[in-house]
Amino acid sequence: MQGLIIENIANLYKIENREQDKNKKNSTKEVYEAYARGKFKKEEITPVVGDFVEFEVTDEKNKKAVITQIEERKVYIKRPKMANITQLVLVVSSKDPKPDLLMLDKQLAFAEFIDLKVCVILNKIDLDNEKEFKSIKEIYSKIGYEVIETQANKRSEQRNGELSKQKIKEDKGINDLILSLKGNINVLAGNSGVGKSTLINAIFKKELTQEGEISNRNKRGKNTTTSTKLYEIEENTYIADTPGFSTFSIEEIPSNKLAEYFKEFRNKIQNCEFASCTHIKEENCGIKQAIREEKISQDRYDRFCKIYEELKQKEDRKKW
Repeated sequence: MQGLIIENIANLYKIENREQDKNKKNSTKEVYEAYARGKFKKEEITPVVGDFVEFEVTDEKNKKAVITQIEERKVYIKRPKMANITQLVLVVSSKDPKPDLLMLDKQLAFAEFIDLKVCVILNKIDLDNEKEFKSIKEIYSKIGYEVIETQANKRSEQRNGELSKQKIKEDKGINDLILSLKGNINVLAGNSGVGKSTLINAIFKKELTQEGEISNRNKRGKNTTTSTKLYEIEENTYIADTPGFSTFSIEEIPSNKLAEYFKEFRNKIQNCEFASCTHIKEENCGIKQAIREEKISQDRYDRFCKIYEELKQKEDRKKW
C-alpha cells in the first residue's frame, strides 16, 4: 500500500493511506501507525514527515503497519526534518517577540537555494500600534515575495462561548493565507512565539495544536510544539507545524554564492567589476551601486553582510 507520513514521534510513524482515495473518496482517510523496517538503518536513511512510502499492514483491526519502501524525495530539509514540501510559509511577528528579520533573510535564502515557493506572514499586526510591519511588508513585496498580514486569535480564549463578543477580536488575513496554501505541502517556519500554532488553529477554526506563550521577562516565545505533524486542509493541501527554533543553519550555501540567493541581488551581480566580487569590501560592485540608487534596501544588504560573515567563519573553521 502507498501512503504519506503525516507525523513522527520517537520513530513511530503515522501514515495516511493514499490508495484509499480511489475507492473511498468521501470517507475519513485511514491512518496507520507504523515502524520502519530495519533495512533503513543499514542504508542510513530514516523516514521523515512528508515522505511518500510503501507499507505493509500487520494488523488491520488496530491499524498497525511496517514501512517497506521510501519513494524518491523531491526535496529534503534537515531542520525540521521533512521531505517533499513545496512551500515555506515564513512567520514573523509584528510584536512580542519583535520581528527577527535576520532569521527571515536566512530562511528566504535557504528557500531560494532549494527552489521552494515562499509566502511571508506578518502576524500579530494588532499589537503593532506604530504600524512598523507596513515598512517590512513594503521591502519584501517590492522584492517579489507574497506577504500576508494576519491577526490570529487563540482558540483557547473562545472555548464554550464564555467570552463576550466584544472581547473576541476577529481573525484577519486567514482567508488569504488559506488561498496561498492551496495545492501545496506547506511548512510554517519561524521563531517560537510568533504564532504558528495559533495560525493553524485559526485556519481550521478549532484548537488542533497547543498554542504557546510569551515570556514576560524577555518577550521571547516558549516553544510548545515538540513534533512535526502534517494537517490536511483539503485534498492535496497540507500544512505542518514544526518545533520553533531560535537558530537557522544555512551552511549548505557557500558564502561566495550567497548573493545569488538574495532575490533582488541576482541581476545586479553582472554589474560587478570582478567576477569574484564578494560584494563586501569591493567598491565597483553592482549590488552596492544598486543600494546607492535605492534599488536595494540598505537594511537587507546589512543583513546579507552578517550572514556572509557567519558562513565565511564556519568555512574557515572547517579548514583548520
